[in-house]
Amino acid sequence: MTLLFKKVVCLAMLLGLVLPVCSLADERPNLLFIIVDDQSPFDLKIYNPKSKLDTPVIDKIAREGMVFDRAYHMGAWSGAVCTASRHMVMSGRTVWHLPRNRRRKSKGVVTEKLTAPELANASMAAVFNQAGYETVRTCKKGNSFEAANAKFKIRNDSTKRGGTDESGSAWHAEQVLQYLNQRETATKTDPFLIYFGFSHPHDTRDGKPDLLDKYGAINHKDTRSLPPAHPAQPELPSNYLPAHPFHHGHPGLRDEVNVSGVWKNRDEQTIRNEIGREFACSENIDTQIGRVLEKLEAMGELDNTYIFYTSDHGMAIGRHGLQGKQNLYEHTWRVPMIVKGPGIEAGQRCQGNVYLLDVLATMCDLTETEFPVTNEGKSFKPVLEGEQEVVRDVLFGVYCGGTKPGMRSVRKGDWKLIKYDVLDGEVQETQLFNLKDNPEEYIEQHHHSDVIKLTGNSPADGQLNLANDPKYAEKRKEMEALLYQEMVRLDDPYRLWDQTPINEKESVK
Repeated sequence: MTLLFKKVVCLAMLLGLVLPVCSLADERPNLLFIIVDDQSPFDLKIYNPKSKLDTPVIDKIAREGMVFDRAYHMGAWSGAVCTASRHMVMSGRTVWHLPRNRRRKSKGVVTEKLTAPELANASMAAVFNQAGYETVRTCKKGNSFEAANAKFKIRNDSTKRGGTDESGSAWHAEQVLQYLNQRETATKTDPFLIYFGFSHPHDTRDGKPDLLDKYGAINHKDTRSLPPAHPAQPELPSNYLPAHPFHHGHPGLRDEVNVSGVWKNRDEQTIRNEIGREFACSENIDTQIGRVLEKLEAMGELDNTYIFYTSDHGMAIGRHGLQGKQNLYEHTWRVPMIVKGPGIEAGQRCQGNVYLLDVLATMCDLTETEFPVTNEGKSFKPVLEGEQEVVRDVLFGVYCGGTKPGMRSVRKGDWKLIKYDVLDGEVQETQLFNLKDNPEEYIEQHHHSDVIKLTGNSPADGQLNLANDPKYAEKRKEMEALLYQEMVRLDDPYRLWDQTPINEKESVK
């Protein structure tokens, strides 16, 4: 074989190998992952038609895609709930298998970690870098998985919670638009993964003046006075309480006692003003998302882009007398989840039973990218394509950021159990809800006349915590067993006061 012929054969082989890969890369879908900071699904009209919050762009994504009614973050081992949540998003790992968490025996003795070594190399950006995607990130700083964040090829992070374009959400949109403008003039055709994170509506909720006016709110900073009442302010949530009936188990928790504009106050004026501030920030986020989607459409890339819209967790802001994110009621344990993209039928709604940790597996599945071996999430692509309604039957939740063991929850079907074991046994409470009959999770205090006067809402007689009702003793027993089963399965390092203690074999697992 002559040298020239060898060169021709090699060139042909090279073209045969490379050209299909380039063509595949050109055709593979883009990924736009939008995550906001501290937003209850019930702020949005798609989950709560009575909400005053205007989000026309998010509403349009929902009309053109699929809305998940049962999307959850699994929980947290830290008062900064977003830390664990964002670790799960980035890694696809369950809550007790994350970095910065150590396995503990029942007495709190640290033993081995239960996370994968070099996990950042199997995280979202690392996986898609290897698959040939351009990976781009903008988000707040801190409370995240730094080693994984560093894997993004383009990264512009900064915490922006101010009331101007430069100090607020428009800054994050500008980072994305800057990348898209560069992409438009470049010759590269690799698909992109954009992690489009916002710093709002997390406090301090300094909204833009025009939007604050719309929602009758002010950026209240005076601890000596209450913010003024205003008829344009959002109404109190229907499950508002002036105080939670027992301690949440995290003494000195910042989110409950020291958030600027709220502090320890739970009065009507304070809560309505704070929700107005939150809505001002959330509507601005909607506007900024709209700017990015308009640019993608102008570039001809929107139709080939999967869009995920979600939050790292929910938020209370007056619901059940709580202010923060350190609880397991639906308004805080659940997250909004909307997905739009190629092959997803418009206007669909599903239960889903998904966790945020399922996002990485789903992205891989949608783009035919190999799953990382460390992944523990489940792809919800079959749900998006209408092949099934849910990806799992049981959902588990934990808050373990304060006194231990903390809170645990489990949901199966319409039934949900929450247990509290905090303050060294001072608080040991159980709640059982039928969410079909009592979706707001009303408890006895919601039936008090003074609360009804404030909210204008009268719960039905049966809308209560059913844990101590003899009629539901068997259901409680069933849910208690299910919770214990999930705690064992997921390597929860604690046990509650009425559960079988961790045995020696388990503790060294």
